[in-house]
This record gives sequence, C-alpha cells and structure tokens, in this order.
Amino acid sequence: MPNNHDADNPPPALPIIRKEPPRRSARCEDAPPSGLLAGIAQFNAGEYWECHETLEELWRPEPDPIRYLYQGILQVGVGFYHLRRGNWRGATNKLRGGLGYLAPSAPACMGVDVARLRAEAGAVLAALESLGAGRIDEYDAGDLPRVHLVSGVDYPSPPLRMNRIDPAASQDNARRRPSPEAGG
Repeated sequence: MPNNHDADNPPPALPIIRKEPPRRSARCEDAPPSGLLAGIAQFNAGEYWECHETLEELWRPEPDPIRYLYQGILQVGVGFYHLRRGNWRGATNKLRGGLGYLAPSAPACMGVDVARLRAEAGAVLAALESLGAGRIDEYDAGDLPRVHLVSGVDYPSPPLRMNRIDPAASQDNARRRPSPEAGG
C-alpha cells in the first residue's frame, strides 16, 4: 500500500491511549480479524518485517486490551527477525517483551494458541540466554516456532501478502518509523 503522506497531507493522528499493564481482553472469544490472520500468515512464512507492519496497523489505534495480543505476536516476530540477523540483544529483549504482552491472553485468544506460542518462543529465549551474546551464531534459526490456531476452529485463509512493505524501498517509511534494527 503506497504511502501518500507528505507535509501537506500528514497521516491521521493516532488516538492517545494510556499505557497500562497488559491484561486479558473480553474480546478474546471473538473471531480473529482478517488483519490478524494476515499477520499470522506472514509470521508463519518467516516474513517478520511484514508481520510487524501488518500487526502494528492493528494495535496502534486499538484502545481495547486485545492490542496486547497483537503487540505480543508482533514483538515475538521482531525477536525472531533480530535472531536471524545475529542481534542477540534485540532478539532477547523483543522475545521477553512479546512473552510479557502475550501472558494475559493465554491459553487462547481470538483463536490463537497463545500458550503454545509462549512455550515455544520462551524455549527460544531460554536457549539464547543460555548461549549468551557471543554464541548466538550457534543457535539454528532455520526452524523457528509458528503461530498456531487452536484446533477445531475454522477461519478463512487470509491473503499472504497483505500490506507488504519493503523497508529498503520506502524512504518515507524509513523516516517516519524506526526499523526493527532500532528496536521498533
């Protein structure tokens, strides 16, 4: 989706949402929105940057605590992005933060098997912490955990490439939003 914003046409202002500790949403029993399914498909395809972009569009304007589910999945994905790039500090910080955001949504929320994602991503974090920064290259990041939906739930398949943005090709995007390398 092209960004048509400039000095004469700024992006719409985001609502001010008070920061509070993550908590479970009453909406956890709802079906997942298509944007969440698209972000999960990107995550599961190893497209962590695209997942970040898709889920950020969901959580930033969301006032309901369901935003913590979106943020948690996004941050675990950014942690895996950092892991694949050999950035131990970025990987461990984002994984730890993502696990914290996901905790209130366990065991399941919006059809997402949160308990499984927390267990599997937590095992990756524990392995990285055990290895330490100097040995991150010893971790095989070729088969990272995926986001699973709880069994018995049938949701429509999302488009795999929704809102795909190439960070290297978008100068405007690079100026307005920090990259995952910057911890975003």
